[in-house]
Amino acid sequence: MNEQQNRNTRQDSPVTVIGLGPMGQAMTRTLLTAGHPVTVWNRTAGRAHGVVTEGATLAATPGEAVEASGLVILSLTDYRAMYDVLTGAAESLAGRTLVNLSSDTPDRTREAAIWAAGQDATFLTGGVMVPAPMVGTEAAHVYYSGRREVLEGHLAALTLLGTPRYLGEDPGLAQMMYQAQLAVFLTTLSGLMHATAMLGAAGMKAGEALPELLSSADSIGDILRAGEDQPGAALDAGTHPGDLSTVTMMGATADHIVETSTSLGLGLALPMAVQTHYRRAIEDGHGNDNWTRIIDGIREPR
Repeated sequence: MNEQQNRNTRQDSPVTVIGLGPMGQAMTRTLLTAGHPVTVWNRTAGRAHGVVTEGATLAATPGEAVEASGLVILSLTDYRAMYDVLTGAAESLAGRTLVNLSSDTPDRTREAAIWAAGQDATFLTGGVMVPAPMVGTEAAHVYYSGRREVLEGHLAALTLLGTPRYLGEDPGLAQMMYQAQLAVFLTTLSGLMHATAMLGAAGMKAGEALPELLSSADSIGDILRAGEDQPGAALDAGTHPGDLSTVTMMGATADHIVETSTSLGLGLALPMAVQTHYRRAIEDGHGNDNWTRIIDGIREPR
């Protein structure tokens, strides 16, 4: 390990955080608490007041912020914001490591890695899988992709934010995992709100409905793990045995949810989307297969 790597892995190595929304502020406070000198920059300087009073240094410009540290963490709205902020500071990027924890598409993260290399900077893509209040706790984890040695060179600081989970060298992988996780999260939230609205139309308060609905949501993992040593093994093998549940059975349930929602005057976007998955599988002749067969229509939409 060379001298630069030694400095990067020390618990008191300087870190720059650009972007001080709730997530950026939480990361800054976590790093400060661990003893790292932290330099910050935000387009709206007033957002830095809280972390500056706790010990962070406010840079006057993005270039000044970048020059303060070998490790630069970005917590911005999207990747376009990275270019907006850093293009004027491009001369300062050489030899730095950019860790972009902002949300965007996998393709844009790959483009960003190429752009960073053009500035002689190294680049990691990351996806933080907890809300801001949980950053730095034992429950926190962060997906990373890019060159493994770049992650290892800054492991001490990055581990403070959450347990690193390395996915591979493709810069788009961490963002793909982040988006996939949010696909589960957001559709589950929409499902819970739709179900709460259904029960509300029958006179049940949300305070009564949600405890029952959440127990159902909590059980989904157990259901998917049942009968398989490794969840997803049958999907990888392309097998969909319908001995426990079938596309036809689940599709009938989807039809009933659409009918009930229609009679209640509720929005139909979510239940009709689910219904479409099962109708496609039935049309393709897979009614007797397990419900997992709907993945074919998702992979190859008409």
